[in-house]
Amino acid sequence: MQMRTSLPLIAFLLSVGAFEDLVIAQDLPKEITAKDSAAMVLVPAGAFWMGLAEGEGLDDEQPRHQVYLDAYHIDKFEITTERYAKFLAFTGWQKPFNWNMVTLPEHATRPVIGVSWADADAYCRINGRRLPTEAEWEKAARGTTERRYPWGEKKPAVSLALFGQMTKFSYDLLKPVGSFPGGESPYGAFDLAGNVAEWVEDWYDGEYYRNSPEKNPPGPRTGQFKMVRGGSWSDMPVYLMAAGRTSKLLPDTRNAFIGFRCAQSAR
Repeated sequence: MQMRTSLPLIAFLLSVGAFEDLVIAQDLPKEITAKDSAAMVLVPAGAFWMGLAEGEGLDDEQPRHQVYLDAYHIDKFEITTERYAKFLAFTGWQKPFNWNMVTLPEHATRPVIGVSWADADAYCRINGRRLPTEAEWEKAARGTTERRYPWGEKKPAVSLALFGQMTKFSYDLLKPVGSFPGGESPYGAFDLAGNVAEWVEDWYDGEYYRNSPEKNPPGPRTGQFKMVRGGSWSDMPVYLMAAGRTSKLLPDTRNAFIGFRCAQSAR
């Protein structure tokens, strides 16, 4: 049955700038395949609430503020060791920390770890994408209903994410990407909480939320630390919150807790 939109409703949508977004959203595929054959899911254009209200979050997670983002696609899964191995073979790029622990194909679908921010940025750009901005990452994780965790309000559980593993790292410890059906975000992205934390594009500024642009905030122009979002296999539940800003690290950091995924503007 064809949907009909009344003229008064169209006029209203045009007046608030929403009709164009609605039309564009209907034309955009909800899932695409990237240059490296990675699946990507659509996050439609529109506004969402970023950050946390006073008394609910840390100082740098405040204030709660509305942000408008153009439509974009984000990787459905974290970048795996198999994909990263192909990148290394093609580019001769420096190998990640603990790469000698990787056994293929046994660990092929585990997320890559031990990459610096520059490593992650290079992978995304060579494969026709980029790292998501912090705002893009947060919207992908919590949607427009301010979910506490990517899957909703339910506290983290072993059926939803990998976290709280107080043990020495090995690739066998990590879960293959997409191992937690039911733990995905509103748009169908997996492992945005737990497994490995993820580099994003932005430099860190504890005051950025107080004066960031209302539309497509790119993050601070400079800084000392790069932002990491999502929490890892070793973190406690509080670090898995979709709005959490608990990790900021020097961009040349390589450790066993951080991986990444890529994004690209929808077109």
